[in-house]
Amino acid sequence: MSRIGKAPINLPAGVEFKIDNNWVTIKGPKGELKQHINSDGISLEQEGNQIIVKRATEQKRHKAMHGLYRQLVFNMIEGVSNGFKIELELHGIGYRAKNAGQLLEMALGYSHPVMFYVPEEVKVETVSEKGKPPTIILTSIDKQLVGQVSAKIRGFRKTEPYKGKGVRFKGEEVRRKAGKTAAK
Repeated sequence: MSRIGKAPINLPAGVEFKIDNNWVTIKGPKGELKQHINSDGISLEQEGNQIIVKRATEQKRHKAMHGLYRQLVFNMIEGVSNGFKIELELHGIGYRAKNAGQLLEMALGYSHPVMFYVPEEVKVETVSEKGKPPTIILTSIDKQLVGQVSAKIRGFRKTEPYKGKGVRFKGEEVRRKAGKTAAK
């Protein structure tokens, strides 16, 4: 049995759970999220202030979906109650970032600035402090969306292992390589 799937999900105060026609709707203080649940073999039940995810059979597909849907519902509850935040740092000489609303403009060592429009559901903020690398802060209630946006931004200039230049997550360790030795 799936260890993740069989764990009950606690509903915090102020969060509403509703399931209607295979659509799970969760409302909380930060917003509302919806997720479609594939009903063949997976069911959700509310018992008091807990949500329990159950599967119909021991088929491999049902086992896989059991843990997946439990974690998706858990992430939705976490998002509408607390939200998710991802910080990206820009390491490199001349690397900068600034935003005007949802439009993010980055200087990443190319001959042109990189422009990226961040979806409305994700709030973007840029911080530039002296002595620290420029930081892009992404916040949202949707964990999947904020992760996808941060991966897209990181993909514009992945951190390279020789000088450590590029876009990386805050606190990420970059494994450095030694360069070529001098010719003899």
